[in-house]
Amino acid sequence: MKKMMFTLITGLMVVVLAACGGNEESKEAKNDDKAKTAETDQQKEMQKQMEEMQKKLEAQQIDKKKTVAIVNDKEILGSDYNSALASAQGQMQQMGQDPTSKEASEQVKKQTIDSLVGQTLLLQEADKKSYKVSDADINKQLDEIKKQFKTEKEFEAALKKSGMDMKTLETQIANDIKLKQYVEKEVPAIKITDEEIQKTYDQFAEQGKSTGQEVPKLEEVKSQIEQSLQQQKQQEKLAQQVEELKKNAKIDIKI
Repeated sequence: MKKMMFTLITGLMVVVLAACGGNEESKEAKNDDKAKTAETDQQKEMQKQMEEMQKKLEAQQIDKKKTVAIVNDKEILGSDYNSALASAQGQMQQMGQDPTSKEASEQVKKQTIDSLVGQTLLLQEADKKSYKVSDADINKQLDEIKKQFKTEKEFEAALKKSGMDMKTLETQIANDIKLKQYVEKEVPAIKITDEEIQKTYDQFAEQGKSTGQEVPKLEEVKSQIEQSLQQQKQQEKLAQQVEELKKNAKIDIKI
């Protein structure tokens, strides 16, 4: 609300100015109050929708101690499942999909289990090939994560909210580093041809034009396209490796 100040003058002018000023302030106050009320109501509604969505997402989680699957005598627990599930749910939401719908919930469940089984098989293969992760590597990655929080207390609160403890987080970091080592050595970066880059760019440009978006020049996005295609081919090769490993693996899904 605007604060209005009046200069005191004599006679009728004081009364007129005070009355007009009071009316204007009253009108502005009402308009401001209406706007604030509407904004507050909208915020409350959005908050309510977010809370309801969060409840639906959490309802898809399972007991963290429950065995989700056994892969070659290695147990995958509910805590691992819930962490991977949250990631899959987030990706689905970023794509504008509702992960809590009946069809999507089944899809995200299968996707999460497949991801965990594949990751476990690749980690077992990495162990067979003697890939190691040092405490220094884990601590370095842990420090990078902690830097995202203002205080140690905030970090611990976020960790608790995620349903993980420090030991679980460190194990997850170690597994991520080990998988990265494995991929770099066993599935090295694949050379991408100029023809592949051009084809991908043309598809991107066509989509951009159809939606009225400004399309950057090829030179501006060439390295990004190349990197994206390399990652895509690495993922395809890893998926092939997982399928091969599955043939000789003992996999028991419990949910």
